[in-house]
Amino acid sequence: MTTSRAPRWHDLGEATELSRLPLQHIVIGRTRLALSHAGGVFSVISGTCNHAGGPLGEGELDGEYVVCPWHHWKFHRVTGEGEPGFEEDRVPRYEVKVEEGRVLVNLEAVTKRRVAPHDPHPVARKVVRAPGAIRVAGISTTAMDESYPRTSTSDDLLRSALQHAREALACETELIRLSALSFRSCEGYYSKSAHACTWPCSITQMDPDDQLDRVYEALVHWADVVLVATPIRWGAASALYYKMAERLNCVQNQVTIRNRVLIQNKVASFIVTGGQDNVQGVVGQLLTFFGELGYLFPQFPFIAHSRGWTAEDMENNVREVLGSTELHEGAAALTDRAVALASTLLEREAPDHIARGGRKAHPLA
Repeated sequence: MTTSRAPRWHDLGEATELSRLPLQHIVIGRTRLALSHAGGVFSVISGTCNHAGGPLGEGELDGEYVVCPWHHWKFHRVTGEGEPGFEEDRVPRYEVKVEEGRVLVNLEAVTKRRVAPHDPHPVARKVVRAPGAIRVAGISTTAMDESYPRTSTSDDLLRSALQHAREALACETELIRLSALSFRSCEGYYSKSAHACTWPCSITQMDPDDQLDRVYEALVHWADVVLVATPIRWGAASALYYKMAERLNCVQNQVTIRNRVLIQNKVASFIVTGGQDNVQGVVGQLLTFFGELGYLFPQFPFIAHSRGWTAEDMENNVREVLGSTELHEGAAALTDRAVALASTLLEREAPDHIARGGRKAHPLA
């Protein structure tokens, strides 16, 4: 014989006051609720989204559906079921009633949470290096019309470095031109919550046409060495570099929220060119950012070229770089140093845990 558990009614407050907002987030002890009011009727479902734990009550109503503020998953405000096509996903719903002008909720859920199986994104797999030769990925960040490409000094030196890696060092190589990829800008999920910035990026998970997955695959899974080439644009790296970098926050954020270091035993080096100066400022940002991702650097981790502030004759900049034996030999030497360090790192096992001073992981409350 089973006995039903007595209702655990909890007073949420005055109905008149609570009806002023169509949706609100309520926390009672360790229980998070999404209280909605529409058409004169109160409804309560769980305040925790099935996807990444987003606070449903902080979202908005779309008709009869509560929209998660993190990644826009929708659940019916009364039944807790997912939107049409996703009904297999469901968050718990709770009984609610109004007595003597007070809104009461039974904290024993009427239904249980149901998470439909979702295949993880391919780049979300465990990071395991496949056997084989050293692999070098080149990331060209210069912006141009892919239909009518112009000559790029940073791109030219990067191609030279990759050729050296293939022909002289027997490495596998891949060139990724950001200008040839169609990918969205970062949409600020991290600004909503650290935990809203997921691995891989939420955009990548939701948009099959977003092509930054190629960068994630190369940087996290495939490459042992990453060579990043950028022009100098108004004293900074290219706009495409920053567009990529903002989307790579999801890699660094895994360290912040999960103590999970995706980048281990990998090397980064840089090629920076520009008609105007600020080489050290650009390289400083690159070193800081890729260091925060977990990359290591060889001695003398970059090569650069600039003719200075007054050199506005771009044709001469291009001519000088393309014809410079010294710069192309420098690109080869940079590749030698990076590959040598990668070879050394691959002889050791990646540590199970890396202490990261000055920061700590913040578990989801």
